[in-house]
Parts: sequence; structure tokens; C-alpha cells
Amino acid sequence: MSEHSREEIHVETSGKRLRAVLGGRVVADTRQPVLVWEHPYYPTYYVPAADVRAELKDTGEARHSQRLGEGTIHDVVTDSNSAPSAAINYRDCPLTQLRDLIRIDWNSMDEWFEEDEPVYVHPRDPYKRVDVLASSRHVEVRLDGTTVADSNQPRILFETGLPPRYYLPLTDVRMDLLRASDHVTRCPYKGTATYWNVVTDQAEHTNVVWIYRTPLPESQRIAGLVCFYDERVDVHLDGEHQQRSDTPFG
Repeated sequence: MSEHSREEIHVETSGKRLRAVLGGRVVADTRQPVLVWEHPYYPTYYVPAADVRAELKDTGEARHSQRLGEGTIHDVVTDSNSAPSAAINYRDCPLTQLRDLIRIDWNSMDEWFEEDEPVYVHPRDPYKRVDVLASSRHVEVRLDGTTVADSNQPRILFETGLPPRYYLPLTDVRMDLLRASDHVTRCPYKGTATYWNVVTDQAEHTNVVWIYRTPLPESQRIAGLVCFYDERVDVHLDGEHQQRSDTPFG
């Protein structure tokens, strides 16, 4: 592994108490979780082996990471449940601070808690910020040439690494063009979102608009407002057409 490859992985200890729960049993409980940026989008938690309460049963399998080395795969086993191949340990990792740590697969657990608050999707990134600002800018959203929303009272959500999102009152949206979807997503900063499809004369566009009805405390100002994927609609801001955003959500 080159020195450059090692530098791409940022590692830092968090001051939060972290717990992972499976089947009502605490699998890990630590006051020294380690955040590891294996990729640039968000971090992953690693837990000191001494703070893992479940049995880690060696599967005899290994997984190779170009930057972390050879990882030993373990089943996570409690007295009532098991999560197959849900833990990995890089014993010979070039980053020595990771050698005695265990990474538990996020989605294999039933719940994760930072302190006493549940966290969904992935760990919160301490370097990501969400600001919601009231605005009087004119936002018009068009799809297939049809105006589906027109508002002078947006709340603009600024989230680190993403384009601004325009959250609009339901009364400023063509609700007659929306069809409820069963699609649901979760965000560690905003909470749980439900979706609509948009139906125009030309097509039905799936899951293009969402709402957080009961967002997390830090995002309360978008409660009950709707937002469109800028990547998939045409947004006019103060009369000026905006270039469609280029993000993984497009």
C-alpha cells in the first residue's frame, strides 16, 4: 500500500457513546467509537473489540481491501439471534489504530444509538452541516413543460456536499398531479421521507418529490414541506432556469 492510499482514509475517535442492538440484545456498547472514512461520502463506525458484547464467530472467510488489507469475517452471535458475516477485523491493517477494532455491518443490526438517540442509514458525519433558511425567492418547478409548483415562500435547505434543496408549502404545489408512492427513504440528518410520483400529460415520473412530515429536531423547519429532485425537474429561480444538478440521486 502506498503512503498516498493510506492518507485517503481519515480516522478519528468520537466522543459519543455508541450502541448497536440486535434482537433486543446490545451487541456493542462503547464510549470510544472510531469514525473511519473508507470513502468520501460518509464515515463508518469501528468499535474496540473489548466493547463488543456478542460472540464473534470466525467464519473462516476473508475479505480483501486495497487500502485496509486482509479482513477476517465473523458472524455476530447473541443468545437469541445471529447476524451472519456481519463483522470484520483487519488485524494486519497498515493503519495500526484499526487493528484492534471491529466493524459491524450497519444494516445487519436492528438499531444503532448515538448516546440515547437512534441513528438511521449511516453514522452522522461531524463535518456535514444542515442549514434551513426561510426565503422570499421565487421558485417555479416544471416537468414536461408543466408547472407543478410555484412559490414565493420556500425554505432552502443547505446540506454540505449537496445542491440547495427548495422545500415548498403544499399549497404552492399542484397536488392534483401527485400520486402517492410506497417509496420511503431515511436520512440521518432529516429523518424519514415519503414520496409521490408526478403525472403530466406526457408521462408519470416516479418518486420525484418527497416530504418529511416529522423530521429530526435539527431539520424541524422543513416539516410538512415538499421538495423536488432538482436532478429530474426544471427549476426556475427568480425567473432564471437552473442547470440540473449532477449528483448520485439523479
